[in-house]
Amino acid sequence: MNPALTRTYGSYHFGVSSELTDRQIEQLIQLFNMPTNSVHSVLGGRTSVAIAQLEDVGSVVVKYYIRGGLLRHLVQRRYLKLGKTRCQIEYEVFHKVRSLGVGAPEPIAYASKGSVFYRGWLVTRLIKRHQTLAELSCTDQDRTRIAMDELIHHVCILIDNHILHIDLHPGNVLVDANNRTFLVDFDKACLCPGDKNRLRHQYLTRWRRSVTKHGLPKVLCDTMSAALQ
Repeated sequence: MNPALTRTYGSYHFGVSSELTDRQIEQLIQLFNMPTNSVHSVLGGRTSVAIAQLEDVGSVVVKYYIRGGLLRHLVQRRYLKLGKTRCQIEYEVFHKVRSLGVGAPEPIAYASKGSVFYRGWLVTRLIKRHQTLAELSCTDQDRTRIAMDELIHHVCILIDNHILHIDLHPGNVLVDANNRTFLVDFDKACLCPGDKNRLRHQYLTRWRRSVTKHGLPKVLCDTMSAALQ
């Protein structure tokens, strides 16, 4: 995997897949400073994103890194910098899993602002005409089974390469109009060397918990269990 091209623009530090023009950088900075949309999923999750057109690139999704838990009441959008930023790490994970053949949105850029404490953003290409697997499973079981077959293929690749997506659930799987599946939200993904059976168990346990908790169709659990057990 080729390292990102890095660039400083004013107080912002960028890493990009290919050279961005000043105009594109300025567009992104404007997006970084706009109010975000809180997107609610069937699973009750919440992610702050902005969807926009980036000149000569097309439709992109800008992810804003926002704290959860009690700490969000004190420091919502700033993180202590200890090595690589969260946005850089997730950007690199996207490149890694795509190079392995896992369906995931194309990473366009990451950016941060600040030195000791920073704010961060990740820019990916928009998956057009998509819905989450959680949404699809409630309306079309035939398409759900098709999407599950491809998702399981992607999960097996991750397991074979000892990569743990720590929050894989049907709300973090996008399905486009052609039934192609894309995994999103690789924040905090990590390498888990050692026993693959243990990693399989972690994926299956998290998946079952989310499906059961949110009352999603049983086919989601049955298909994943049959493949990973």
